[in-house]
Amino acid sequence: MDQDWFLSLDDARSKCEVYRREYNEERPHNAIGNKTPMEFIKSIGQPSRPMV
Repeated sequence: MDQDWFLSLDDARSKCEVYRREYNEERPHNAIGNKTPMEFIKSIGQPSRPMV
């Protein structure tokens, strides 16, 4: 976010929402086995190897 210039409050909201979605839905996270949150949600309930 520190690399973006915001032209208006609406522009800032739009760019923040794009970043939030990418971070929460597309970016892999170490805490959940280097999976994206969506991959992790799909894997819940299925037998899997323990995360190390």
